[in-house]
Amino acid sequence: MPTAIVFDIGSTLVREDRYWASWADWLEVPRHTLSALVGAVVAQGREDAEAIRLARPGVDVRAERRAREEAGQGERLDEADLYPDVRPALGALRALGIRVVVAGNQTERAGELLRALELPVDEVATSAQWGVAKPDPRFFGHVVDLAEAAPHETVYVGDYPALDIRPAKAAGLLAAHVRRGPWGHLWTHSADAAMADWCVDSLTELARVIGAARSVG
Repeated sequence: MPTAIVFDIGSTLVREDRYWASWADWLEVPRHTLSALVGAVVAQGREDAEAIRLARPGVDVRAERRAREEAGQGERLDEADLYPDVRPALGALRALGIRVVVAGNQTERAGELLRALELPVDEVATSAQWGVAKPDPRFFGHVVDLAEAAPHETVYVGDYPALDIRPAKAAGLLAAHVRRGPWGHLWTHSADAAMADWCVDSLTELARVIGAARSVG
């Protein structure tokens, strides 16, 4: 029976439309061009930052991030970036007595911005904060610690099967695949996605099936 649930961030809780649009504007390339490049590298199983390097060959992505911050065009995150089902679904899960945690591959700044939104969650953590990123097993060791529950009672929820579902299952966790965002749609029929305990199209649906699983348990 699930007693803790841990959510990925990008394309699970947060839309990434504005994030990539802002990068396109910074690089001075058409937004559609960068969006298409992101899709291409994702389809090849490469990290999405490769799209930035393709748009501007030789670019130092970390240096560009610092330059954007200094120019007042750094990371932003507000209510408009959340999927509309996030607050009600997380609130519903907490109402069931489930510990709700957020942990994904993001910067420390992203973690600060998420905390400022005061979501109905118990903890927020990022890979930059921990110094290790998915799919590294050590990331999921931190997830278990933060969940404060046994692995078999902890659900990890994410959109990217290779980074979220497969390593979560390898760590002994339950896993839920949410089919949204480019990764969620592209890899929905992959072997990694098939490892999920639940496949859902929304967090509202997830809250419903987790509630049902707890009632059966």
